[in-house]
Amino acid sequence: MASILLSLNTQTVLPLHTKTRTTKTTLKVLRFSHKLPSSSPFYCNHDTRLHLRCQTTTGTPSTADFAVAAGQDRLRKVPIKNIRNFCIIAHIDHGKSTLADKLLQMTGTVQKREMKEQFLDNMDLERERGITIKLQAARMRSVYENEGYCLNLIDTPGHVDFSYEVSRSLAACEGALLVVDASQGVEAQTLANVYLALENNLEIIPVLNKIDLPGAEPDRVCKEIEEVIGLDCSNAIHCSAKEGIGITEILNAIVERVPPPRDTAAMPLRALIFDSYYDPYRGVIVYFRVIDGNIKKGDRIYFMASEKDYYADEIGVLSPNQMQVEELYAGEVGYLSASIRSVADARVGDTVTHYSRKAEQSLPGYEEATPMVFCGLFPVDADQFSELRDALEKLQLNDAALKFEPETSNAMGFGFRCGFLGLLHMEIVQERLEREYNLSLITTAPSVVYRVTCVDDDIVECSNPSLLPEPGKRRSIEEPFVKIEMLTPKDYIGALMELAQERRGEFKEMKYITENRASITYELPLAEMVGDFFDQLKSRSKGYASMEYTFVGYKESDLIRLDIQINGDPVEPLATIVHKDKERMMEAISKGTEFSVACVFKNMGDAFVLCPPVVYGLNDDAYSVGRALTQKLKELIPRQMFKVPIQACMGAKVIASESLSAIRKDVLAKCYGGDISRKKKLLKKQAAGKKRMKAIGKVDVPQEAFMAVLKLEKEVL
Repeated sequence: MASILLSLNTQTVLPLHTKTRTTKTTLKVLRFSHKLPSSSPFYCNHDTRLHLRCQTTTGTPSTADFAVAAGQDRLRKVPIKNIRNFCIIAHIDHGKSTLADKLLQMTGTVQKREMKEQFLDNMDLERERGITIKLQAARMRSVYENEGYCLNLIDTPGHVDFSYEVSRSLAACEGALLVVDASQGVEAQTLANVYLALENNLEIIPVLNKIDLPGAEPDRVCKEIEEVIGLDCSNAIHCSAKEGIGITEILNAIVERVPPPRDTAAMPLRALIFDSYYDPYRGVIVYFRVIDGNIKKGDRIYFMASEKDYYADEIGVLSPNQMQVEELYAGEVGYLSASIRSVADARVGDTVTHYSRKAEQSLPGYEEATPMVFCGLFPVDADQFSELRDALEKLQLNDAALKFEPETSNAMGFGFRCGFLGLLHMEIVQERLEREYNLSLITTAPSVVYRVTCVDDDIVECSNPSLLPEPGKRRSIEEPFVKIEMLTPKDYIGALMELAQERRGEFKEMKYITENRASITYELPLAEMVGDFFDQLKSRSKGYASMEYTFVGYKESDLIRLDIQINGDPVEPLATIVHKDKERMMEAISKGTEFSVACVFKNMGDAFVLCPPVVYGLNDDAYSVGRALTQKLKELIPRQMFKVPIQACMGAKVIASESLSAIRKDVLAKCYGGDISRKKKLLKKQAAGKKRMKAIGKVDVPQEAFMAVLKLEKEVL
């Protein structure tokens, strides 16, 4: 069956696919701008579909054939005024990757036989999780009013943890497609991405996706975009990337509304590196956007930040696979291979120029990413430490938001303290290290950076709880706070406010963005979000709420370290930081004090209501965390020849304790009678020996126990 589209404005019939000279054709009338007379053979009501049998006797090439021909000719050079650089931004799961797939297919960039879902998502991890992790570039060619145009697309992630990828993409573009789900409307990450685009002065084209769904409300969503974001949606494009509706209008809008790059081909070369990766055979492969000048194959190039020079052995474009060309000029996006073996020589944000004709000033580059969540990464096999270091260096080349530094642990040996933008970012990095570099890793529980002011006015930043200075040496502890904005239907406002209050949140603002949707703003400790905050948000709102957060600064809090001691020796990797108010309440609980919940509220006042004591948990507290860890360690540590106490301590106070009973020989087996004093003498002698062993004995915690307890710690905290 071949499909044809009836255009009522031009009174023409455009064939989309024609394989034979005579075929049965299905006519789909998608939307009428005015009513047809009832005598018309195409008469039907508004917004209905009509199936019609007709004969097509034309043998002329179809529009799709022209698109395929144009797509195969995408390496042909076009004037700078015919170049369009744009990216796709949206909240997660609003259809970015599906729209990118359809654009590649409609422009003939990817043949139908090669097409697959999430074509630009080339990592197995992205396909398994159904999310975009890395930005991807693709060059397309489109014909508009009988003139060829070069369209450079950058597909971006939608999750808040990968916002650094989005910001780098926006810096290489002049326009952006803002994709909004016509059924869900404006979400938190939609706002965040729009603000990033506005900061980069991009032309934003609103696109309402998924209009084919039964629950789609494009008019309501248009009104929502205008009220919340302030964008004019009178010319917003209604499309369905899955069904292929509105794709031609999107391509035309890109050509008409996205401004071309500046014509600076005569100036000295300046190219901005927006991404890179390490190839084991070709070295570092650099993705760049030419801002000024031009670059040719074989040119001697110079990296202005690292002050290194190389010869450009290979240059080309991403379409979406790498295709070699001889030259790239201002406005174009491409890749570069120069046998760069050191990953530090070509960093994201650096400026590439000619060695013989250097640019006077480098490009601004990118703002350094600030890690929000930290954890320790240790190899299971100590011999893999050097491999882990090389893997992190290569992965940092591809993921510029990753930060790491060496760390040593008495329990787990040598490893690295790594910084991430969020929990999902941490999970992705760990999985990529294990999959792509064949490493077996132990990951400690996630934590945040605390700022400690010592008595001598020195300020120490502590990302590892075990490195927290002793109470006598510190004056105060500050923890990072974030401003979180939650967008939710009005039915779930109470549940989400309760969630924020439980996490020591400070209420800031609530406003209705539409009649049925509200925006709730809180400030709360970042450590409260390191855990299952996002999962709880989705659970309490039945999946309808979304969130976006930004770092606002440090605030002083009453914090204390929770240590785990085995036989009196602290185990550093299992140390955590908890809130002091909870410690006082848990101390009362441990003493068996009887009181009601109302009494607790009354005794502790607002401090308890607004400041739940744990830094790392939802309803868990210091006592339950300590109890869970000690019980788990009791199960995992093998029994010794002496009694082993396992304790959770806050300073000098023990809040939870378990004991591992000793392995005992039955010294009374040979006593078959006689005086009781003989038995007491043997037992006393055995107890004295156990006491000496306990004083000099050392408990070795097996690696399996550490891995199991760390897994438990992540679940409890």
